[in-house]
Amino acid sequence: MNSPVEIPYQSLIVLDKSSKTSIYMQIANQIINAIQRSYLVEGQQLLGSRQMSLVLKVHRNTVVAAYDELELQGWIKKVPNVGCFVLNAKSEVKNRFIEKDISLKLYPDKSGFSFDKSSILSFDQDNSQTKYSLNDGIPDIRLTEVELSSRIYSSNLKRKSNRKTFGLTSIEGNLYFRKNLANFLNLSRGLHISSQNITITRSLEMCIFIVSEILLRPKDLVIVAELSYHIPNMIFNQKDARIKTIPIDENGIDTNVLRKICEQEKPRLLYLTPHHHYPTTVTLSAERRIELLELSKEFNFVILEDDYDYDFHFDHHPILPLASADQIGNVIYVGSFGKSLAPGFRTGFIVAPEDFIQETKKFLNILDRQGDVLTEQVLGELIEEGTIHRYLKKANKIYKERRDFLATELHLKLNDFINFQVPSGGLAFWIEWKNLENLMLLKAIANEKQLNIPQAILYQNKNITAMRFGFGHLDLEEIEKIVGILRESLDKSY
Repeated sequence: MNSPVEIPYQSLIVLDKSSKTSIYMQIANQIINAIQRSYLVEGQQLLGSRQMSLVLKVHRNTVVAAYDELELQGWIKKVPNVGCFVLNAKSEVKNRFIEKDISLKLYPDKSGFSFDKSSILSFDQDNSQTKYSLNDGIPDIRLTEVELSSRIYSSNLKRKSNRKTFGLTSIEGNLYFRKNLANFLNLSRGLHISSQNITITRSLEMCIFIVSEILLRPKDLVIVAELSYHIPNMIFNQKDARIKTIPIDENGIDTNVLRKICEQEKPRLLYLTPHHHYPTTVTLSAERRIELLELSKEFNFVILEDDYDYDFHFDHHPILPLASADQIGNVIYVGSFGKSLAPGFRTGFIVAPEDFIQETKKFLNILDRQGDVLTEQVLGELIEEGTIHRYLKKANKIYKERRDFLATELHLKLNDFINFQVPSGGLAFWIEWKNLENLMLLKAIANEKQLNIPQAILYQNKNITAMRFGFGHLDLEEIEKIVGILRESLDKSY
């Protein structure tokens, strides 16, 4: 057995005086760590408190307190006038040699167990530290309404009458919010629903995940647009569904192609973003909306309607969702609420017939049992008091100005290189490049000029070279600078 003076306590115990954890607990915790890893073994004698205090350069009473804690937890035994001895370690390793350069601060580089690694769920992570960055169209956090939301949250947290709701699970959630959200969706989207037709989640992506868990079985046929949102596609692939794509044009998805597919085999699900198609931003025409609902009824497939940016519209009233005209219960409508609010106040929602909603709550009870009834209370008040309407009106005015300014900049600086249409809503442009052969080269050159272009917004195949240019998070000065960088980068790309 190693003598206590041979043990490299300076390596076993590394103290951080800036930590919020007290010094004596740091000593105790790291000795426990050493015992668990068998660096200190059963029967091992520790240095005396005076000697240990000299080694660690701490007060003796600190070491005494650490030893008291270790004895209280059952890791060591104190023998009066003899010393402190380690308990609860494997006796067969009691003669283990302790290396001088060991470090308990290191965490394992790799798992000690095997597991399946998913290639389906892999996604591009752009961690560039550039000054400017593009995205696929998210709101500007600098415009988010924070003060009022925080004040309502604080007052609800202090309100004694709310405390009984803190323990409610997600199966019930906040009924007040669901009722107000139902009213909000009925007024803004032409729906005819009650609180019983809504499930609240943490995000839009969670909504899609839950729906796919309920609906899809291996080898089920899922129809998506030729260009579509990559995360739902990953979710469908993870369920081992068969995915078929259909073309899109200036009027949305091609319903003629959809009919041909339906006549040959039975689709289970059609996923689409009809209001502003992702990524091209086109709106599904009225004629195709009617035909799509008829096809769903005729061939009995589910329509998963993702309305990710319904709140952002500039030139006219937004087109009502397919769910507003669904009479047979084949449309599941998912979206997000509070997208213009601070991130912690955003939620996702599922709208569907009541029997399906009951099933979604079973899955939500596993994924997010506690929910966030307090935040939902705040959101309910923002709806009831009309705050959300006023805020969206104010924010849309700013986003419209940014959209128009970006359109002008693109015309002035990139007109010879691109084709685009000014979107009627949403926070992104769809830009198609003329004769540009390598978008990844453009990305690399732009990165050198302090502009990060995420790979996820780039689309290039034998038929198209395009990108989704999000502008919501950019002010006018940033838009001008970014378009200028793109122009400089293009001069080197061609």
